[in-house]
Amino acid sequence: MRSGTLNVPGIVGLGKAAELCREGLTNGEVRRITQLRDRLLERLSSQLSDINVNGHPTERTPSNLNVSFAFVEGESLMMGFSEIAVSSGSACTSASLEPSYVLKALGVGDELAHSSIRFSLGRFTTQEEIDYTADRVVAAVEHLRKMSPLAEMAAEGIDLKTVEWAHH
Repeated sequence: MRSGTLNVPGIVGLGKAAELCREGLTNGEVRRITQLRDRLLERLSSQLSDINVNGHPTERTPSNLNVSFAFVEGESLMMGFSEIAVSSGSACTSASLEPSYVLKALGVGDELAHSSIRFSLGRFTTQEEIDYTADRVVAAVEHLRKMSPLAEMAAEGIDLKTVEWAHH
């Protein structure tokens, strides 16, 4: 305890947020958002190769999906669907070009961390928005991979981990 004026609007807001969360847990909202997140992942993974889910496959928040798209820079990818609000890093490092320290702590390498996109879902997210997002992301990834020499080398069966790159 300390002296001073309490933040009454903040206290009331926290109480209302807790009430809404409790209602969401009991009315199936968590299940609905989880289904939408899983639909987005299914749509992406059924149409694209070389994608990785960042984080635990099942023990994660329903409202978040972080996916890496090999051979594509996250920032370039975001430009392919600028009408969709996504992030190419963690919220903590959104102003930095460094790979997300959260992804690095999860064991994601720099290349995949730089190719990650974070999708956030909420109680107002619709299935139509998920389908639209999946279609736009797939189109953007396919477009960028067509221009990527690394994607071309991987498609030809070259193991990029064994390539010795020349330094100039």
